[in-house]
Amino acid sequence: MKNKIIGCLLTAMVAVGGCAEDFLEKPPIDQLTDETYWTTEENVRTFAWGFYSKYFTGYGTGWTWGSYFAGQSLNDDFSPTTPPQYRLNPVTASTATYYNFNWVRKANIFIDRIQTVPMEEGAINHWLGVARFFRAMEYSNMVNQFGDVPWIGEEVNEGDQAQIYRPRDPRAYVMDRVLEDFQFAAENVRVSDGVSGLTVNKDVVLAFMSRAMLFEGTWQKYHEGNNAKASEYLEAAKWAADEVIGSGRYSLTNYRETFTSINLAGNPEVIMYRHYEPGMLSHSLMSYNNFEPQTGVSKNAIDSYLMADGLPISLSPNYQGDRTREEYLSNRDGRMYETFVTDEYRVNGIIPEYSTSGISTHKFLNESIRNTPEGSSNLNIIDAPVIRYGEVLMNYVEAAAELGSLGGTGLTQDDVDKTINVLRARPGIDMPAVQVAGDQFSVNGVPYQDPNQDQSVSPLIWEIRRERRIELMMEGFRLNDLRRWKKMEYTDTRENPTINRGAWIRESDFPGLQSSVVLSEGNEGYIIPAPVEAAQRVFNNPRVYLDPIPIDQIALYRENGVTLEQNPGW
Repeated sequence: MKNKIIGCLLTAMVAVGGCAEDFLEKPPIDQLTDETYWTTEENVRTFAWGFYSKYFTGYGTGWTWGSYFAGQSLNDDFSPTTPPQYRLNPVTASTATYYNFNWVRKANIFIDRIQTVPMEEGAINHWLGVARFFRAMEYSNMVNQFGDVPWIGEEVNEGDQAQIYRPRDPRAYVMDRVLEDFQFAAENVRVSDGVSGLTVNKDVVLAFMSRAMLFEGTWQKYHEGNNAKASEYLEAAKWAADEVIGSGRYSLTNYRETFTSINLAGNPEVIMYRHYEPGMLSHSLMSYNNFEPQTGVSKNAIDSYLMADGLPISLSPNYQGDRTREEYLSNRDGRMYETFVTDEYRVNGIIPEYSTSGISTHKFLNESIRNTPEGSSNLNIIDAPVIRYGEVLMNYVEAAAELGSLGGTGLTQDDVDKTINVLRARPGIDMPAVQVAGDQFSVNGVPYQDPNQDQSVSPLIWEIRRERRIELMMEGFRLNDLRRWKKMEYTDTRENPTINRGAWIRESDFPGLQSSVVLSEGNEGYIIPAPVEAAQRVFNNPRVYLDPIPIDQIALYRENGVTLEQNPGW
């Protein structure tokens, strides 16, 4: 039997697709081969670790951020500061992170080799579930980015040209396979394996399944008009989230502590986290919340926060306007105070760690270590929640509401009580509970509908989307949410000028104000983070919902007699 050398194990952890093939008559006794490596469960576990840094980035490492703060001026939570760029420009080459199937290959090799390891059936099925979970993660990310992609369900022989230059499969076909992988993983991955919170287990699988299936269910509804597929995927999202909820293993704790703890071990909200240690693994996200200028949050995002009475600012008698900081930031949803600095506006020329919109975030700032080395530069050590219970609750309630809009069982009070009302009852938040009243929510028994809502969606779905935006603010979800809802027009700064507005200030109140700070009314008004017309965002091309297929891949396919279709508009 010929023996494929896996090569240096560290290299294999990164990209099995790049390993060389040597064929020997005997397995070398001083090197790792298929025969010498795939022999114990511990070796299987070690191979699995190679996927973690790819899919569980947390706050990133060094100067490279993870998903938090992702998008910045490319979504409508942040005010724009740079010329418009919704998605990537056309690229000429595939890279390690762009239209590359190395991780699919690695997962397929993992799936194949696990079945050769002398383990009990339960252990084999557990690790097959883990491997198929990683394949599902990779393919759901690729479909999210590119739409149709070729489904490769097994290790490809380097001489198999038909598989190497396989045409793109329809996204629904691929996502059906992804759903099968998630379902297998949910049925077979252990409830507990390794260190709780740091290792893939059944709850991690279910939580990510709820995220991926919610994305695809809403994409099928709003982009493809395929309500049957939308319902299938949304049912899967709701089921997966409900399994986590029904397990009783998770609950909510202090909102900000979830994002600022030095050690998240034992935090009842965190399903999975990334742990950091001084001198070993650190990041720079906290420093961005501490000593550095920030891309500021938009007035549009701040306006989305409800008043403390549970009503939108457009309806609440307690809203006094936005001409003073006290009026604007008082009596609001408690999550606002956990997310943003509300006791001062931080303006360029007045404070070094200013915000481009005047409103800064401190959601990721641990005050106890802010003046230590671990609080600055790229030495930050606060742990990062990779996926948390709060998101799962929002995944459930949105899937339930969308299923109701597609003819399924409508959103029930029980659905809301175990999701949104749990989030609002979080310690330190204590927002009024909501009740379902037909196609609206009511607070304290009074139904309401925001007059500023998008009329193309129901009041229920509008308010659920608001709740999601607030609960997950600054966590990197907003751009993908707008994409799946087919609502990228929200980011158009000309149609929605509050995206390019910040705090209302008077120049006379801020001696030393930088001349680069432009106000909407001359010497007073809203800060305009992107005053130059070239920095405005105009939504005029729906191609931005998907990334382009790399030009070099299209050319390579053509050389081999296969047409690789480009995405529309590119």
